[in-house]
Amino acid sequence: MRVISLASGSKGNVYLVQAGEDAILIDCGLNYKTLSSRLGTATNRDATLSSRLGTATNGDATLLSRLSGILLTHSHDDHTQGLKVFLKHHPEVPIFANAMTAETVIHDCQLDEESFVCFENGQPFELGPFSVKAFSIPHDTSDPVGYLISVPRPASGEQPSEATQPKAAGNSLTYFHATDVGTPLDSIGDQLAEADLATLESNHDPVMLHNSGRPPSVIQRIYGPRGHLANDQAANLVRRFASPRLKKLALAHLSGACNTPHLAETEMRAALREMNRTDIVLKVFAQDEIVEL
Repeated sequence: MRVISLASGSKGNVYLVQAGEDAILIDCGLNYKTLSSRLGTATNRDATLSSRLGTATNGDATLLSRLSGILLTHSHDDHTQGLKVFLKHHPEVPIFANAMTAETVIHDCQLDEESFVCFENGQPFELGPFSVKAFSIPHDTSDPVGYLISVPRPASGEQPSEATQPKAAGNSLTYFHATDVGTPLDSIGDQLAEADLATLESNHDPVMLHNSGRPPSVIQRIYGPRGHLANDQAANLVRRFASPRLKKLALAHLSGACNTPHLAETEMRAALREMNRTDIVLKVFAQDEIVEL
């Protein structure tokens, strides 16, 4: 399993999850031109991805049409603003969301409900080789979720090298994805404990946020229990719940005004040292860069 961030931040979010010849997107917060360009760049960088998903041609429409689906975490614009045009080009690609998120996105983006496949939080479902389970997270919108996504472990003789693929416990590799998390609940940590790879929000530095000059109401929204996860909160969640399975970790949805990659990474690396887990590969996802976990 491979995870590539095509965009991560308040201006737009899209993440590619790929296993063999199959791929899904988590969220669709980029305009169609930018999405197709970045996906083409990501696949052309990597011969394996290109051969499995197709050669990037004609605005990379072939790549996008071969997606197994798009998973939505919630209804905010920075996660959904590319959907309408995407579906005009690729109506065959299904959109997966829980009922409340689907209802809100259909209304806000003026989409057809036939494009959506609804799931129930906590109930696993299959999407190609992916087993997907959504779990609830606290954020200021209708029924937001994170995801656990698992794929069968490669058969003996097909196992990629340790340099590119973490070893899994049991018979599957599991990816944890949680952004826009207002409170680091134990229930979220329980999902993180199952992960071999993880993407976790590390949105802001509290000092920078409170010194940002933003209106108090905005600061409270971000810092509040249904806002966004601070660097120290993300580090504490990993400190408390990461299991020996975890081999790769990405920090996501960083604020451009109230955080820096250096601050987020420094906070998390300190936690990993305390845990004696400096073996974990740590990446920081970016708004305008393609980054592979």
